[in-house]
Amino acid sequence: MLGLVKKIFGDSNDREIKRMWKTVDRINALEPSLTVLSDEDLKGKTEEFKLRLAKGDEDIDDILPEAFAVVREASKRTLGKRHYDVQLVGGMVLHEGRIAEMRTGEGKTLVGTLPVYLNALLGQGVHVVTVNDYLAQRDSAEMGQIYHFLGLTVGVNLHDLTHDEKQAAYACDITYGTNNEYGFDFLRDNMVLYKEQMVQRPLYFAVIDEVDSILVDEARTPLIISGQAAKSTDMYYAADRFIQRLTAEDDYTVDIKVRSVALTEAGVAKAERAFGIENLFDHSNVTLNHHITQALKARVIMRNEVDYVVQEGEVVIVDEFTGRMMTGRRYSDGLHQAIEAKEQLEVQNESMTLATITFQNYFRMYRKLSGMTGTAKTEEEEFKKIYGLEVIVVPTNRPMIRQDMPDVVYKSERGKFNAVVEQIVERHKKGQPILVGTISIENSELLSSMLKKKGVAHKVLNAKYHAEEAEIITRAGQASAVTIATNMAGRGTDIVLGEEVSDIGGLHIIGTERHESRRIDNQLRGRAGRQGDPGSSQFYLSLEDELMKRFGADNIMAMMERLGMEEDQPIESKLISKAVESAQKRVEGNNFDVRKIVLQYDDVMNQQRGIIYKQRKEVLESANIREIAEGMINTVIDKIVKAHCPKEEIPEEWELKEVADFVNNTFLKEDQLTEKEIWGKEQEEISAYIKDLVSKRYDEREVEIGQEFMREFEKVVVLRAVDSKWMDHIDAMDQLRQGIHLRAYGGTDPLREYQFEGFEMFNEMIGNIQEEVATYIMKAHVESNLERQAVAEGQAVDTKNEAGGKKPLVREDRIGRNDPCPCGSGKKFKSCHGK
Repeated sequence: MLGLVKKIFGDSNDREIKRMWKTVDRINALEPSLTVLSDEDLKGKTEEFKLRLAKGDEDIDDILPEAFAVVREASKRTLGKRHYDVQLVGGMVLHEGRIAEMRTGEGKTLVGTLPVYLNALLGQGVHVVTVNDYLAQRDSAEMGQIYHFLGLTVGVNLHDLTHDEKQAAYACDITYGTNNEYGFDFLRDNMVLYKEQMVQRPLYFAVIDEVDSILVDEARTPLIISGQAAKSTDMYYAADRFIQRLTAEDDYTVDIKVRSVALTEAGVAKAERAFGIENLFDHSNVTLNHHITQALKARVIMRNEVDYVVQEGEVVIVDEFTGRMMTGRRYSDGLHQAIEAKEQLEVQNESMTLATITFQNYFRMYRKLSGMTGTAKTEEEEFKKIYGLEVIVVPTNRPMIRQDMPDVVYKSERGKFNAVVEQIVERHKKGQPILVGTISIENSELLSSMLKKKGVAHKVLNAKYHAEEAEIITRAGQASAVTIATNMAGRGTDIVLGEEVSDIGGLHIIGTERHESRRIDNQLRGRAGRQGDPGSSQFYLSLEDELMKRFGADNIMAMMERLGMEEDQPIESKLISKAVESAQKRVEGNNFDVRKIVLQYDDVMNQQRGIIYKQRKEVLESANIREIAEGMINTVIDKIVKAHCPKEEIPEEWELKEVADFVNNTFLKEDQLTEKEIWGKEQEEISAYIKDLVSKRYDEREVEIGQEFMREFEKVVVLRAVDSKWMDHIDAMDQLRQGIHLRAYGGTDPLREYQFEGFEMFNEMIGNIQEEVATYIMKAHVESNLERQAVAEGQAVDTKNEAGGKKPLVREDRIGRNDPCPCGSGKKFKSCHGK
């Protein structure tokens, strides 16, 4: 059916390319007039464009052909590189807020200069997003030559920059950095105490390099800023010691597909005897049960050298998609601590989340988003549904002639690796360069040891050092080079063929296992055959590979057994390749569903986060927030009056004394409001009367304290209330999320329950913020040295070199129960606000 539609209406991708090709002709027509300009006149084009845009008669779409032509000419003069016509097309795709799928070696980094320059002319800041600091520095230095030549400023946002350096980087027309750093800076900006501490401007336009890696592969892992929570670590060791006494199948079961473990009845009985308890599933034993489950998962599911490595006394996570070590990242929910106990390392305290966001919700905040990669089409549905991004496949500059051979399947993993080594030795003898892709550090080390025995010189890349791996990858196309790399090692770096390598077949790619995502496999294949170069690729599989075990290896194994096939005898069949691809599609669908669910849950938090961050920003940027503070006070007054004076009851039954007591204790002086004053009034009249009294008392407070101090004091109180309540709320929502799936057993939809209860909890938090602000604004004793203070340790805010000088401060002294209440009532704290 789809084929028939394409025949009648044409392919939408082709139509878009054809439309853009007309603009390419216009850009090319401008080239002769620009080549004759002096450097100064060419540089002058930037100011000319800015002036034309400022007049408002033209927008950036109108000046696109001229701007692209100027960038191409500047590139020729600075880098000696002239953009191909297909690169101009790629630039248009990015400018229009789409994803450009361009094959490896087609010059994606250079393509990015076109929309980046064009959009930077508006002065709102363009962010170029890379997968690591090395690429951010490399690309900003190389492509920065074009921007500097044309009079634009370029900054690099790195992890170890000072606050002032970060501000300077973000103030530039164009800023390079990693997805992690942009996201963390956003979170930190929403934790600062003064607006001068913020580093980011409003998010305008982002160009994401390797967009599939950032928006898909890392989408399940939220960014988290955390502080330490003091909890005992002894239980992790105790649980691990207990797990080692259990027997598989008798005491626990394992489900490889969903990576879960569970104790059997015998296992539960052993646990109850070991820990001296009557019932492991009693409510009072929830924590112990959780520790045992995580210890079991750490021992049975999590594998050293595959899921993580131990380096210098620390457990470092290995990313399942990329093979990269994710330094600084920790498994949540106590699993990291359980692994530390398993490996006999020092168990670090669990952390408390202070701020968090997913990459999906961070990048959706940009007014315009685009990206480029060699592999995006297989994830097109996800890009469209989650980010609203279309994928456009950009034609190659030269025809692609790489030969992709069918998969070869072996009975055992040993048979497979023996065949891989034989293939490497054979091709190495004739001088052909070979790149071998593995999906784990463990397999790359195994293959390396086998090649050493055969005397084959080779390089191993475990994605540990980005700069060094890029250097090695550039040499992987030289004659006789053998390079073993985890899937993503050296990504973003071109492999250029050495002399005479083309005559012996170009670069040969060997995949040692299929990844659960076709896109990752395509990335590995894509390292060969760049820019019309010759090349070849083939995957070697075994029935013991994880993907094969999960999907139908048993049937093939039975067939091989019946035929009496040996472990080193291969099956080479397109049917098997199709079966593997079908399995991959199913896994990709499952993974998409998981990411979609993660996003649906985070969308609940994202709406709440948006409200809190907007309010915080308003407080930081406003010179006078009395209106905000009075709004909170009035809401509290309305709530207390409605609670004690409901319209459905007769006024004689209204609890006027309780209203008067609350108002006196919270807002006014002792006995300032009496029941008599509000007797006989309607509900709205009572609220209005009290609000008028409180407003007059607010004026008095302002005179007593001084207007300037009152303005700062309001901010101190509001920020402290918002931050402390928000952090507690994040923790509460996280705990709700952890247990919400149990609602499914009761026949309810966990997501709907989470949305409903999350909304209730958020409203409760807002009410708590309003009450705290109302009380402290009207009652707290104000010291002359008041200061804004962070409400939790672990907040990564640099306060050393902030603009704006020394600020008045709020003191956070602990109040004794027998001390006078700070509200000024004259009562002891325990009898007043310490109740």
